[in-house]
Amino acid sequence: MVYCYLSPSTTATTRARLFAAAEKESGQWLHAYPSPPSGTYLEPDTLRLAVSLRLGVKVCTPHRCPCGTTVDELGHHGLSCQLSAGRLSRHSALNDIIRRSLATVNAPAILEPNGVSRDDGKRPDGMTLVPWKMGRVLVWDATCVDTLAPSHLPRTSNRAGAAAEAAEIKKMTKYRGLGHQYHFRAVGVETLGPWGPSAREVFKELSAKLKETTGDQRAGSFLSQRISIAIQRGNAASIFGTMPRGPYLDVF
Repeated sequence: MVYCYLSPSTTATTRARLFAAAEKESGQWLHAYPSPPSGTYLEPDTLRLAVSLRLGVKVCTPHRCPCGTTVDELGHHGLSCQLSAGRLSRHSALNDIIRRSLATVNAPAILEPNGVSRDDGKRPDGMTLVPWKMGRVLVWDATCVDTLAPSHLPRTSNRAGAAAEAAEIKKMTKYRGLGHQYHFRAVGVETLGPWGPSAREVFKELSAKLKETTGDQRAGSFLSQRISIAIQRGNAASIFGTMPRGPYLDVF
């Protein structure tokens, strides 16, 4: 954990951004080798927005989002907008990374399995077809919440990863009705990079199995990088999704 002194006059948004940037997971995309074949290449616009969000600098001119909200120069609204263009793609990418990684360690999995549901009837994101731990199959549900959303700032401006942890607790409550034959794990991450404690536990186990199966001690790092890149791509799509079509909007 990194400790730093912040002036009492520092805004909640700045505090949340700095706390998030100090987390190891938030900077994994910076260590990825830019390789298009392996999916670790960030397009120039995506890279520019990822750097801008991390540094807290302007990304666009003020404009109106299709939802009707005014977007300021920092562009943060897109990260939590209900009409966000990047939410579905980021969610799908996260689950695909988990599924592919599980397949690599000989634990094939399916997405949105039938016959398994939470208390409100909705299905989880994925489930392994073979036992994962203590004779039980792994069932997971992933989410990416916005570090800078107004509803999360009271927590994230005081502790990194607080929004992801709260989202994981909420998901675990919704899935408390699952039978004992399932090993449920919530996977919570944030737009600025931090992971929740349950996500860390899942990826610690998965990373260990990847290293054992592949013999590559960097396998865990590669997994973290792919997750981090998926988050950045979703962020970029979300921010660009707030911009009106046409040639009259300047993007820095």
